[in-house]
Amino acid sequence: MLPIFDAHMHYSRESWAAYPPEKIQALLDSLSVTSALVSSAPDEGTFRLKAVLGDRVIPMLGPYRNGADVFSWARDGTIVPYVESAYRAGQHRGFGEFHLNVGQISLPVVRNVIAFAQSRNLFLQAHADARAVAELLNYVGSDQIVLWAHAGVTATPEQIDALLAKWPKLSVELSLRDDIAPQGQLDPKWRDLLLRYSDRFMVGTDTWTVGGSYTGNERWDAYATIVNRIRGWLMQLPDDPRAAIAYKNAERFLAQLPR
Repeated sequence: MLPIFDAHMHYSRESWAAYPPEKIQALLDSLSVTSALVSSAPDEGTFRLKAVLGDRVIPMLGPYRNGADVFSWARDGTIVPYVESAYRAGQHRGFGEFHLNVGQISLPVVRNVIAFAQSRNLFLQAHADARAVAELLNYVGSDQIVLWAHAGVTATPEQIDALLAKWPKLSVELSLRDDIAPQGQLDPKWRDLLLRYSDRFMVGTDTWTVGGSYTGNERWDAYATIVNRIRGWLMQLPDDPRAAIAYKNAERFLAQLPR
């Protein structure tokens, strides 16, 4: 079975009882999910999972203590000390997922947490549309490693192409992008984009449980379906780009990060 590196996983408080770490371990094993970038609200969840899964969990430092923070964090001064206190040196590899709207890059809280992440050599995993991620990239500059969550959620292949061409240290993960393969068939525009930048894409599931349209464990309940759907369109790519997007790009991405 084609290995999958899940580049967008959460293990937040609402999942702890229904999906204890041992259950998630068995689920990942059954689906050949080898490793995952994990952020949680609160951060404790990531390390509950890591205590069982070990190095398969790559911890991400997130700014959220609960689901409400998703919508208010950028203007909430208490987020900065939370991020600073939650940080575990030598454990967290990136900062995010964090939600960023157009215009928010100028807010003091946003700039302060980004400065903290940069001071600790953490890459940034931003949930932002094409305009907001462009603002982020212009602010942090060409040396900052950025992983763009959900390929911008609504960004078109053309918009993604333009940003990848301009920013060589931008990578893209594809969680929630069901438009890649409607009815299971790989969209021709997406296929061309994935082949053009086959070294810059990763896949993910986004097992978010609070906020937005996810209020329970819908994503964990559907995890096998989500992974099998991803594997389905990956199998429509040639061997090398298929393996790259499925897991090799994520492994290479992590290997080149500063420690």
